[in-house]
Amino acid sequence: MLAPVRTVDPATSPVALADMKLHLHVDGTDEDTLIQAYIDAATAYLDGYAGITGRALMTQTWRQDFDGFSHCLRLPVGPVASVSGVTYYDGSNVQQTLATSVYDKFTDALGTYVGLKPDQSWPSSYTRQDAVSVTFIAGTAADAVPAPLKVAIMLLAANWYENRESVSLGSIPGEIPMGVSALVAPYRRVGV
Repeated sequence: MLAPVRTVDPATSPVALADMKLHLHVDGTDEDTLIQAYIDAATAYLDGYAGITGRALMTQTWRQDFDGFSHCLRLPVGPVASVSGVTYYDGSNVQQTLATSVYDKFTDALGTYVGLKPDQSWPSSYTRQDAVSVTFIAGTAADAVPAPLKVAIMLLAANWYENRESVSLGSIPGEIPMGVSALVAPYRRVGV
C-alpha cells in the first residue's frame, strides 16, 4: 500500500488568527503573515497522515492507492466522513469508476475501510501499484476540533513565535513546549 495523498487541503485552520493573536497578546497586524505561518506549521505537525496524531483535524480530501482489490481497502487517515469514489484500472489498463452499488464504507477496531456490499464482487484489475484508488473525505469542521488539540497548536505556534531560534531548558535542548505531548496523546491514532 502506498502512502495516502491529500488532494484537497482544509479550507480553514483549526485556530483562527485572531485567537492566536489574543493568546500572544499581539494587537497590530504587522506580523499577521508570520503568526499565520506558525499556526499552519503547528497544525501540520499534528494533522494528517504524516502528523503526530495520524488523523485529519479539519475537513480535507485524500486518495489512497492500492495494488489491487482485497477483502478490505483500509483508509489510513480518519475520521472518515465519506467515500467520494473508487476508481481502478481494468484488465486493459483503462481507468474505470466503480459503481457505488458494489462497495460501502465500514468501520472496525482498526478504523475505516472500503468493502464489498452483500452479493457483490470486485472486478479484475490491471497489475500496477495504483491499480485501485479510493478518494475520501476525512476530518471535521473547525468547531468540532477538540479543545486540547487547538491548545496544543497554540502552544506550539506561540513557542515558535517567542523563540525564533533553538530553545534550551538548562542543559536540555527543547523542541516541543511542555504540555503539548500530554494534550495530544489521547488523540493519537494507534493500531490495535
